[in-house]
Amino acid sequence: MLTEEQILTAPEEDYMSDEQLEFFQQRLVEMRQSLLQPDEKITHLDVERAADELDRATQEEQYWIQVHMKERESNLIRDIDKALHRIRIGEYGFCEDTGEEIGIRRLLIRPTSLFSAEAQARRELQIKQYAAA
Repeated sequence: MLTEEQILTAPEEDYMSDEQLEFFQQRLVEMRQSLLQPDEKITHLDVERAADELDRATQEEQYWIQVHMKERESNLIRDIDKALHRIRIGEYGFCEDTGEEIGIRRLLIRPTSLFSAEAQARRELQIKQYAAA
């Protein structure tokens, strides 16, 4: 299987070759598996509440941080599954908006990317403009 260095130095015409797709598929599968590992650090909010208000507030804050982190992990798993699907149907590595190449460097940083950097910047600008209106 290819290494990151080999992918970065590959000629442009090799973009999303079978070997590159295999590399990204393996990376996505490993990411997914690491997210599905049981996390012993997660604690549940104790039914018996701490007597001290500050302790109780700290417990609740820690609980909600953990819930938020689990939500983010769940969303990332969903994004990984989408990326794996895009590999299967031959659309991985190409921008959903423009059809242009997303780029190897961007995919190495964020293998779940659906948009090129330019298209993502446009989308974020539109969201900011819409929110300001």
